[in-house]
Amino acid sequence: MSDLAYDGAGRLSYRGARYLLVRPETLAALQKAVEALVGDGATACLVAGGRAGGGSALRGLEGPADQVIARLLEMGSRIGWGAFALERFTRDELVVTVSDSPFAAAYGPAGGPVCHLTRGVLERLAELAFGGPAVVRETACAAAGAPRCRFEARHA
Repeated sequence: MSDLAYDGAGRLSYRGARYLLVRPETLAALQKAVEALVGDGATACLVAGGRAGGGSALRGLEGPADQVIARLLEMGSRIGWGAFALERFTRDELVVTVSDSPFAAAYGPAGGPVCHLTRGVLERLAELAFGGPAVVRETACAAAGAPRCRFEARHA
């Protein structure tokens, strides 16, 4: 993976942008602790984190929406967030699936969606693709027994 580089001084980068390796279990434990403290508000906190990271990742990507979508989904797969696939993209709908989500796997069995960081990243992507506000829902999650996680974005 030539896009990933370690500089020998403690910095890891992917295509020139700094990243860090964190075990999925670390993030799942953090997520569960925030859920225990703030309840349903934890989802909004994690989505906000995903939006921030997604916004940073998108700053380095230019071109038509379909090409930006393809590059961000490839990046997500290459940095270990699962196998991203574009199911559908239209003027006001974006549907993405993720197989083998590390967030769902580390979280363990759940009663509903848990991939809130991914949702936040895809929300930023949808806003760019639609040229305006977007709403993203995780309509299926491997942690809740689905074969893969599925995210549906709509132009708001």
